[in-house]
Parts: sequence; C-alpha cells; structure tokens
Amino acid sequence: MIADLVNTFTATLKDVLPIAIVLVFFQAVVLRKPVPHLKSVLVGGGYVVLGLSLFLFGLQEALFPLGEAMARQLTDPAFLGDPTDWTAHGWTYLFAFAIGFSTTIAEPSLIAVAIKAREVSGGTVKEWGLRIAVALGVALSLVFGTYRIVTGTPLYVYMIAGYAIVIVQTIVAPKGIVPLAYDSGGVTTSTVTVPLVAALGLGLAAAVPGRSPALDGFGLIALASLFPMITVMGYAQLVQWNDARRHKLHVPNPEMEDPE
Repeated sequence: MIADLVNTFTATLKDVLPIAIVLVFFQAVVLRKPVPHLKSVLVGGGYVVLGLSLFLFGLQEALFPLGEAMARQLTDPAFLGDPTDWTAHGWTYLFAFAIGFSTTIAEPSLIAVAIKAREVSGGTVKEWGLRIAVALGVALSLVFGTYRIVTGTPLYVYMIAGYAIVIVQTIVAPKGIVPLAYDSGGVTTSTVTVPLVAALGLGLAAAVPGRSPALDGFGLIALASLFPMITVMGYAQLVQWNDARRHKLHVPNPEMEDPE
C-alpha cells in the first residue's frame, strides 16, 4: 500500500509539473515580475500535490471497488433473478438515482457555482434550487444510463433525444438561465461525481451478461453532463411560470372593477 501511495504521489507530481512550468514561464518571462507570496505559493502547491495524491489513492482503494461491488451485488442472479430482464432491476435504478443525487449535492464545484449564481443574480437564482435541479438531472441520467446498460441500447439514441430537448428548451427558456444551465452540465463531472459514476457503469456492464465494459460501461458521464441542462432550464421555466401565475392573481382585472 505504501509503494502504491508513493507511485501515485510521483505520478501526480508529474501531472502537476507542466502546469507549474507554464505559470513560472509567464510570471518570469512574460510578466517579468517576482512571484508574490512565494513561500505561500510553494506551500500551497505542496498541499495540492499531496491532496490530489491522497484523493486518487482513495479512489483506487475505496470508491472504484465500492461502486463495482455494489453493481455486482445488485445484479447478482441470487438477488435479482434474471439479470437481462430490465424490469427486474428496480433496486439498481433506485441505487443509481440515489447515488447520482447524493454525490451531486456534495459536489464542491456545483456548490461554488450555485453560490456565485445567487450572488450575481441578486438572489433570483436560489442556491438550493439550482443544486437540487442539477442533482435531479444527474440522478435521472444515471437511471437512464443504467437502463441503457441493462438493455444494451445504443448511447447515441439518448444523446440525440436529449440534445433535441436541450435545443427546444434553449429557444423557449428564460435567456438569463441558458448559459448557467449549460455550465451546470460541466460542473457535475468533477471530483466527487465522476469516480462513482464511472465505477457504477463499469461494474454494471461487467455484471450483466452480454455487456462489454469497454463498449457499454462508459457513457454515463456524458449523460450526467446532458441531463442537468434539461433540469436547470426546466427549473427556470417552472419558476417563470409560477411567477407569472402569481402576478396574474394579484393584478386586478380592469373589466371586473366597479365603474364607480
């Protein structure tokens, strides 16, 4: 385990090194200024490398095996019955929904985007409303993704249908929410969500007879980027409709007013 941790640390250092070289080059050659707070930058860089190393090591030792084990247990014929019968996978769909929703709610990048969206919009975009909308999108994407793996249907069918819905929503949704909705699809594919989603897809594809992890195990992350765009724009449309309805109820109808 110690040898694996050292190897992970070395690999992470090699990955971070090009970024450091670019930053130093622009600071020293282009800007020609000393690095401000050099000691703090070096200490912070060390924390970054150490944190990434521990995170990646934790993925390899815990999250990936956990996701694969859960998928394998949920599709065990002793528990499930016929693994090829899509109607027998109710617990699998429920697990996919729950893990997608919970990991997205805990996603640090989504929390940061939601806070900034609330600040920029002056409170119009609610922080929890956005987070729940995105989490629902990821949860639904994993339900459809696990159904795709179980049934063996092509990924492009879901992608084409999904983006057709996105195009229609882009036309009719409030214009101020469209860029945020598009960005929300990207922030879901980050540090917490991706490892568990990938592990779930690979584990499920390996457990279902007739499925290939290489062909069927991937694609959940693509769906996890797509569906939040739909749910966020849907959330904005629902808020807009509700505001219009409340405004209509509070505005008196001139035809109903007494002439006196």
